[in-house]
Amino acid sequence: MTRRWRTVLPLCLLILIGLGLLFGGVFDRLEPHRLLAEEGQLRTAIATYPVASRLLYAGVLCFAIATGVPGTIVIVLSGGLLFGTWEGTALSSVAVLLGSLALYGASRYAFGPGGREPPPLARRLRDGYAAHPVTYTFALRFVPIVPLGIMTMTLAWLRCPLWLFIVATWLGGTVSLCVESAVGAGLGATIASGTPVSAGGLMNQRLLIPLAAFAVLTLLPLAIRTIRARLRRGR
Repeated sequence: MTRRWRTVLPLCLLILIGLGLLFGGVFDRLEPHRLLAEEGQLRTAIATYPVASRLLYAGVLCFAIATGVPGTIVIVLSGGLLFGTWEGTALSSVAVLLGSLALYGASRYAFGPGGREPPPLARRLRDGYAAHPVTYTFALRFVPIVPLGIMTMTLAWLRCPLWLFIVATWLGGTVSLCVESAVGAGLGATIASGTPVSAGGLMNQRLLIPLAAFAVLTLLPLAIRTIRARLRRGR
């Protein structure tokens, strides 16, 4: 095996495992309606094994994040549903940071210095990022429409410093995870109250507020870019 293949092997293995999880239907068992059907059994298990259950949840999310697979929001929603907003956010925040670091490390190893010069476009992109690393890193991390795995591999390719990656991932991840966990907790509270899940049933305070916050979080980067572009044109 050549040195080049050895460098990309860890990243390729993580991606292949992630694709296996995604297309193998593993995440289907974590969909909210399935969890709600087994909520009584799950809560009994959590009460019986409080530490093990939390470690298991964090481990599953950490592993999923490390593979770069999309759709991990389903796991985060289940964490909010089972553990509540604040505890779900705390568990998910640690898991996302550790999983992202694993994917970042594998990506930096794969995208390390090679024997050939990168194409001119790649050099321009890296040079542009190197000129404003903090701005670009936080912009990438706070745009929820960019899948976390793609964002992590992109920052690794751009050679984002490790300290900056950790800070941006923790801050940006915690904001998004808090909103997503609140949605999961609100969904659980809605079902527990006996209210049928429908478009009208979702219009309650515990679900409407986090959903509105997620919409604002999604549109905020676009609004900032639009305002900055108009200000530049007005000069």
